[in-house]
Amino acid sequence: MKRRLVDPNHKPEEAILVERNPAPLGHQLLNPYAVGKHSQSDLVTLALEIEKADSYVRSTTTGKLQVIVDQVRFLKSQAESILKDAQNNANLHRAACNFQKKPGHLYFLYRRPSGQEYFSMLSPEEWSSSMPHEFLGAYYLEHDMSWTAAADFTARHRDLSAIDQIISGYESGSKVDNLMCIDN
Repeated sequence: MKRRLVDPNHKPEEAILVERNPAPLGHQLLNPYAVGKHSQSDLVTLALEIEKADSYVRSTTTGKLQVIVDQVRFLKSQAESILKDAQNNANLHRAACNFQKKPGHLYFLYRRPSGQEYFSMLSPEEWSSSMPHEFLGAYYLEHDMSWTAAADFTARHRDLSAIDQIISGYESGSKVDNLMCIDN
């Protein structure tokens, strides 16, 4: 069990000095008082060193906490994005549809004058000039039953291809450094 010598007169902001040992490592000092003599400037120097150390500790702690704050902000934005995507997916799944939707296919969303939204297999071009309702957008139904806007599909497909390449490269034993070249 470790014990600590507590001075009842010690104030928390005062520096604690190391107790003197007249025989360090069993060797008797010739003059223990000469070793322990200090000038008044030594206390000032010690106080400045403690102040500098406190400043460094605070600076380091602030830097590390700032990294955590940035990560929390990033995670919050990711959570908001996920919730927004989930809401959009739920709204698209609630759109009326008179056929069975199959993953991997492109569907076209329209709105009737009554406000009802519905999916169709016909694109606006296939309606020619007699498109009966307002066109809202084209969406791919992904295999995880989420929706991807056709405008975003190229970027999403490129990302999925890069992920597939990473997985197949990892399975074949390629180095991780070579696999993480996503932007190539």
